[in-house]
Amino acid sequence: MLGSIYRKSVTGAARTTVRGMHFKTPNTKYGSKYTVTLIPGDGIGKETAEAVKTIFKADNVPVEFEEIDVTGEVSGSELPAEYQEGLRSLRRNKVGLKGILYTPVVRTGHPSFNVLLRKELDIFASVSLFKSIPGVQTRQKDIDFVVVRENTEGEYSGLEHMPTPDVVESLKIITEYNSERIGRFAFDFAVMNQRNRVTAIHKANIMKQADGLFRNTVKGLGTDYPQIEVNDMIVDNASMQAVSHPQQFDVLVTPNLYGTILSNIGAGLVGGPGLVPGVSIGRDYAVFEPGCRHVGLDIKGKNTANPTAMVLSSVMMLRHLGLDETADRISKATYKVLEQAQVRTPDLGGTNTTTEFTKAILNELD
Repeated sequence: MLGSIYRKSVTGAARTTVRGMHFKTPNTKYGSKYTVTLIPGDGIGKETAEAVKTIFKADNVPVEFEEIDVTGEVSGSELPAEYQEGLRSLRRNKVGLKGILYTPVVRTGHPSFNVLLRKELDIFASVSLFKSIPGVQTRQKDIDFVVVRENTEGEYSGLEHMPTPDVVESLKIITEYNSERIGRFAFDFAVMNQRNRVTAIHKANIMKQADGLFRNTVKGLGTDYPQIEVNDMIVDNASMQAVSHPQQFDVLVTPNLYGTILSNIGAGLVGGPGLVPGVSIGRDYAVFEPGCRHVGLDIKGKNTANPTAMVLSSVMMLRHLGLDETADRISKATYKVLEQAQVRTPDLGGTNTTTEFTKAILNELD
């Protein structure tokens, strides 16, 4: 059964599941240690993953990482061998912790590992959490919303081809099955986390059939959840509303592309991508990763990255594994460091290093 992947506040706990779905129990090793696939990723991935490993070791967390070095910085059309190695590891362990992978902006090349992961393992739901954090100064206050994004179809399904050298056809696929599946996930998430409203994000005024199907399917599920208010909003209006009045949002359920856009807006609202935890999850597998996909190539190796997003994603992973007490300790220590505002990485206006921020968390744990 899917464990607790989200808590509405620092101290309160909640659980989430998807109706009709049964999640496999993650693998364990001797001594009741969980084996988790770790894919550090590109850019700042190794540094933020190292922060998690340091914290887990200091707190004697019963997790053993099976680390796979996967990178998106590969040219050519051949699928790198480490892609298959990463998939095999996740199939074995059922649970992963992953940094962000770089996807080159080129017209041709190998498939994105993220797209491959979602398709091969049917990791259909991306969940990103956006909440104002005490001690982090932002223009907007009292933000607390969730973006639930469909992961497997829409514009990001990778269905592109060139019928002629000067024409590209890119297919956007929307199905009732996947729209209902992600919609029900969002409603169940809302129920289990004491949320009150689900908003379907779409562009049905222009894409009347594709986005219209998504909108109507999600809204139609509202009859099964009378305790949850359901509404819908056009994506460009939702983007403006998110900037001007984000407090109105609770749970947003979106097709693939719109979720990416709103996740980046949400990250900007709460203080940056270094603060946003998330997970990509399916029937059998869960991959915990920062909720805003910024690689940080420009600060790679400089020891200045904010590890909070990766640490809080690992906290979500611990709750998924049923290690709630450990998750609480690490979560409270991380939020305490942020609230005290004595140790800050450059993205938050400070001068401290990733290592120093990690040490501050360890001091709070002690």
